[in-house]
Amino acid sequence: MSTRLLLVLFVAGVLLLAGCRGTAPVQDVSDTTVTDVHGERPSAEQMQQAIRNAGAALGWEMSEADPGLLEGRLALRDHVAVVEIPYRDGEYSIRYKDSSNLNYEDGRIHPNYNNWVQNLDNQIRAEVSAL
Repeated sequence: MSTRLLLVLFVAGVLLLAGCRGTAPVQDVSDTTVTDVHGERPSAEQMQQAIRNAGAALGWEMSEADPGLLEGRLALRDHVAVVEIPYRDGEYSIRYKDSSNLNYEDGRIHPNYNNWVQNLDNQIRAEVSAL
């Protein structure tokens, strides 16, 4: 091969790798305890409404999978993230359930997923503190 062709292939390879983002460990939110503005633990019904409001504000579709368990789905372009959100009086968790086009493998995922979950967690906390 000529030096010129090798150089073109090298540059193309570097550009291809630079455009690919790595993966990060999935970061679940586990057993978070929250209180309202008065320091009280919200009821399960209030928790459900706070989670639904938080999700709606950020573009998540929330549906009730079982009593005390919401499922959240976020679809951005061709990327989809699905989480389970178990909740009860003053407590909730956010756990990975499924995804599409986020390179999930062996507990690792595209780093944007963790940002989306962190934003959802922050918004839930804000909703609860406004109760």
